[in-house]
Amino acid sequence: MRTTVLLLFVTLTTVSAEPRPVNYDEAKVPQYTLPDPLANCPDAETWRTRRRTEILKLFQAQMYGHSPVRPAQVKYEVTSLEMNALSGRAVRQEVTMHLFGVPVRLLVYRPANATKPVPVFVGVNFMGNHTVSTDPGITLTPQWMYDTKTKSAALIRPDAQTRGGNASHWPLENILARGYAVATISRTDIEPDYADGWKHGIRGAWLQQTGKAAFAADDWGAIAAWAWGLSRALDYLETEAGIDAKRAIAIGHSRLGKAALWAGAQDERFAIVIANNSGEGGAALARRCFGETTAIINQSFPHWFCANFKQYADREEALPVDQHELIALLAPRPVYVASAAGDGWADPRGEFLALQGAEPVYRLLGKPGLGVKEMPALNQPVGQTLGYHIRTGKHDVTGYDWEQYLNFADQRL
Repeated sequence: MRTTVLLLFVTLTTVSAEPRPVNYDEAKVPQYTLPDPLANCPDAETWRTRRRTEILKLFQAQMYGHSPVRPAQVKYEVTSLEMNALSGRAVRQEVTMHLFGVPVRLLVYRPANATKPVPVFVGVNFMGNHTVSTDPGITLTPQWMYDTKTKSAALIRPDAQTRGGNASHWPLENILARGYAVATISRTDIEPDYADGWKHGIRGAWLQQTGKAAFAADDWGAIAAWAWGLSRALDYLETEAGIDAKRAIAIGHSRLGKAALWAGAQDERFAIVIANNSGEGGAALARRCFGETTAIINQSFPHWFCANFKQYADREEALPVDQHELIALLAPRPVYVASAAGDGWADPRGEFLALQGAEPVYRLLGKPGLGVKEMPALNQPVGQTLGYHIRTGKHDVTGYDWEQYLNFADQRL
């Protein structure tokens, strides 16, 4: 079976070497029919016992790949603890999780004045834990960096001047003041983000431990690896007395928003999932062929998804699932999806329509969905159990976005 799939992959990727031109015109969106998430599913019990599992398996086999189960034993090493971080406003903790022998560093901030366990935002960061804050106490850890000129990677310790370089994505003081903790890990610890990055991350270590010569066509890609890392972070947070792990919120931006959605789909311990500008392979409908497409994403980022997904390049209509069903897998838990008006690449309308497409499952499970028929105006959040906004600006995470996420979490938790 797997040999046949791999042969199909070779044939189709050869034919689709040049993706179709990028479409930003609504008039050129092809006619499409979305798969029915409730096909042959008359009631909530059937969804829980059969239909949800069917859809999850399709995503595993055809898109994200199968991830390993939780390791029987994981070594956690607390490497630092500061009770008066951020001028006394936070408790800062650094923990190294050894996953298949790979050190994955978890950074946790929680409000210093908390008198009971607090809910927590759990997310993967782009450029290293030290970039989420200018806090000098965050350890600078070596990272695998890829040089596009030499086509090689090297393990490099970041320069101290890079501290806080991505702090705008993580407004820690505001989050802490609202009574939430933050737990984050670097994508480079889990898997560096380039085609051969798996050799220096947990997928490579897993492959070596399993004794397999190569990844199967339905083995996990980098998106699934980052998602798996979020679940392993939650494993640790369940052991922390100051954290209410039953109120954990998976969050991510762009490619890491895709990972947050996939983490929440597989791991029902996440109480809320938030995807910011996640686009193709995240919250946006693939069948709209608007902005980034299956062909483009597989050509540009061949490591993100399992090999089976490549057979759908420029063949979105052949996909057995679409992203409204990914959101449906999160039901009945709250989900917030956010878009940006200047981010046509991520297809904001496709993200909104995916939420609408998931609504029947939420209603079947007794929860309201968005509660609106039309896409809202700019900077006008809408929704109930499913939340959405499209803001002014470009592909980014802003203070406005975080304000909506905190409000949504306040209301749903």
